[in-house]
Amino acid sequence: MAIQRPKGTQDLLPGTIEQWQYFEEAIRSVCRDFGYEEIRTPMFEATELFQRGVGQTTDIVKKEMYTFKDKGDRSMTLRPELTASVCRAYVEDKLYGQPQPVKLYYVGPMFRYERPQSGRFRQFHQFGVEVLGADQPIVDAEVISLVWNLYQRLGLKGLEVHVNSVGCPVCRARHREQLQDFLASRKNELCSDCQERFDRNPLRILDCKNTTCQSVTEGAPTTKDTLCEDCSSHFERVLALLERAGVVYKVNPRLVRGLDYYTKTAFEVMVDEIGAQSAICGGGRYDKLVEEIGGPPTPGIGFAMGIERVLAALQVQNKLPEAEPKQFGMLIALGEKAQIEGFALLSALRGQGIPVGMDLLGRSLKNQLKSANRQGASYAFILGEEELAQNVMVIKDLTSGEQTEVSLSDAVNEISKKYQRGV
Repeated sequence: MAIQRPKGTQDLLPGTIEQWQYFEEAIRSVCRDFGYEEIRTPMFEATELFQRGVGQTTDIVKKEMYTFKDKGDRSMTLRPELTASVCRAYVEDKLYGQPQPVKLYYVGPMFRYERPQSGRFRQFHQFGVEVLGADQPIVDAEVISLVWNLYQRLGLKGLEVHVNSVGCPVCRARHREQLQDFLASRKNELCSDCQERFDRNPLRILDCKNTTCQSVTEGAPTTKDTLCEDCSSHFERVLALLERAGVVYKVNPRLVRGLDYYTKTAFEVMVDEIGAQSAICGGGRYDKLVEEIGGPPTPGIGFAMGIERVLAALQVQNKLPEAEPKQFGMLIALGEKAQIEGFALLSALRGQGIPVGMDLLGRSLKNQLKSANRQGASYAFILGEEELAQNVMVIKDLTSGEQTEVSLSDAVNEISKKYQRGV
């Protein structure tokens, strides 16, 4: 039986990968404009990093991590997210010694053992940014406006930016206590996951998608009821800055995010077109995370977006560009001598950055012309024994059918002129 790819993964093939490249180019463009630099960290880390950084009580750590022992009997985990890894690099590589804040972005695969479904994979890809070393509200606003700016450039419609403040540790403790008091008499009505969360992390109950849990928590105390003066002022300032930046947002007091490290600002971006998995970006502030993994006290904020989900939304809204022709032209060499001479011309053209293909199967002129048309080539450059004897090449316009002859010595120059006019 043929070996198949693991469940929950996908092969990105030609015809699809161009859409990914388009999105990644948009990412790099907006990050350059906002002054963010790329970081790349290992695919696997010490398991303890995620236990301490993401949180022991989170679904990610409890249920979803790919964890293994290496040959040195050390526990390692394929990264389920990258914020903890970026913070580890910030500490280990002493980025705190550089001018602050440090503004970083990443693009790459993550791994979570989840039930595969539409928009959710076991190997998935994220784009994210992290800003470390600044705690001002304007940093929160910049991070959210970067997301908004990217989606505007891509032409995405129907977006909802949900924002909330989950407060500082003091606020959260007060909210936690009020929430437990509110839910105590109806604890048994909660789903099994939320019953477990009741003691460990009751704020996560507000984020549960179970309809019964949502009904039980209706009217429950929200974070805005327990914010201290500093957290409340910080949040109001963030909202004012977002308004000035033209970001359309909605305050969602039930938004708490699924990771333990968030403080103050939290946000998600939603789009309806991709079904149940409608969140295409999420993030927030994490002012204690760097310290939690052994670094100096360092404020931070960031987000991550699922690339597969964003591409799904772009696909539904017909916002992905049409595929461009694979080749500007195809070199058709008929016979061994023509192939040798043609290969030299091909190398010269490619050396000038002109995308030209060549038949590798020794097919007939008719079949090579069909192949050139299928690949969307604009021209066919034909070289056979007769052309070699006359020291010429035939250039055929595959749109008009017009043919011209040029000397072999002028062929590269003439083709280059046509390419420049086409560009």
